[in-house]
Amino acid sequence: MAHGPTTIPFLRYADAPAAIRFLVEAFGFEEKLVVPGEDGKIAHAELTFGNGMVMLGSERDEGIPVRSPKDQGGANQGVYIVVADPDALYERAKRAGARTEMKPSDTEYGSRDFIVRDPEGNIWSFGTYDPFAPGS
Repeated sequence: MAHGPTTIPFLRYADAPAAIRFLVEAFGFEEKLVVPGEDGKIAHAELTFGNGMVMLGSERDEGIPVRSPKDQGGANQGVYIVVADPDALYERAKRAGARTEMKPSDTEYGSRDFIVRDPEGNIWSFGTYDPFAPGS
């Protein structure tokens, strides 16, 4: 490996092709790799955002049966992404159909954050707080 350990979240969607379209339109992810599966499903996808990435695919029963929050009655985790302009991204996400959990607001720790859900209920949080920045 050319660099140290890297954390890459992975998600499952009931409708992974629609999820990919949403993540690109709403948040500005870019498709790095999309591997089609059977019956219009996605076997594996890699979407980049800046120097970060999420991997996703269609729900499946074989291997580890990971399901969409849509099928679980709600999400129990989320993804946080550092952005320079959360207000502009929030407006973009709203136009694409993201469901607001928290409008852009200033936090007591100096960040400007917002939280939305994608169409299947995954929680996406964006903010200016960068835990890797010097002094954080």
